[in-house]
Amino acid sequence: MLRHAIAPLRRFTKASHDVVRHPGLSSDAKILLLYVQGLPECESARPLGDHAAKLGMKTRAYQRAKELLEACGYLHVWRWQGEGGRWSTDQLLSNVTLTREEASRLRNGAPPEEPPNERTPTVGEPDQRIVGAPPKEEREKNLPHPPSEAPDAAAPAPEGEPEAELAAAERVLLSLRHSNRQLLIGVREARGLADAAAEWLRRGIPAAELRHALTTGLPADGIRSAVGFLRYRLLHKLPAAPEAPARAPHGLVICEGPGEDHVFRPVGDETHCGPCRIGPASRPRPPARVVSWRTLLQEGVPGA
Repeated sequence: MLRHAIAPLRRFTKASHDVVRHPGLSSDAKILLLYVQGLPECESARPLGDHAAKLGMKTRAYQRAKELLEACGYLHVWRWQGEGGRWSTDQLLSNVTLTREEASRLRNGAPPEEPPNERTPTVGEPDQRIVGAPPKEEREKNLPHPPSEAPDAAAPAPEGEPEAELAAAERVLLSLRHSNRQLLIGVREARGLADAAAEWLRRGIPAAELRHALTTGLPADGIRSAVGFLRYRLLHKLPAAPEAPARAPHGLVICEGPGEDHVFRPVGDETHCGPCRIGPASRPRPPARVVSWRTLLQEGVPGA
């Protein structure tokens, strides 16, 4: 078999080999998945059945493709009852397999836990362009998710620098919009909340955990005020301050008091043990002498 392939420079959809070569997916399921992944944002909110109808799929073929996508973890469906008893359906179609927990996190607006990168990146860049690959400027232009202009929110703040903690907290607040558009706030609003967010960092909470606490479990009916919602969570979910570490006990030292050498464990900077500081009153009394009545008669007791 001969093959001729040229990578397109525009109007293309990136397809993983895991999807194209998946043995458990039919051709209809693969085409439907790739078709939806290439849709613009304005059309992605429509039901999956509408897109299948545009592709010319019959009802039975669509139901079969839908069942395979659900069984393989690419499609997740939720049915819920809203106000007035009206039922609604939410659908999440992903180009990677997701567990039910991971899909629920995405549905609630939280970022999924990224798997570790198993591939070691190659040092340096190739000197020549690979045959069939688009130029570098075209690849940057066609990125599905362009890099954020906000600084890295997960960068740790230097210890003991309040201004650095405030800056790190402000970066976390400004980056929340990447997890959920409802949490979009302005720079001035972020500065107003930065002190409350910085208190989390001062208590040893990493920036990633702070972001997770602010973006998970969002209200089902939406957020009316992003600033009010974030302020409430920052104040009411603030973790307890870490306990101060217990002071290590002092070691044993030799008492400078009279008598034979003996050691004790001081509480502060004392040089004498407790009995030596109290004096002879603390020393044990000698045992009382026990004398029998015969001895008393022999020695003679006055008045006997």
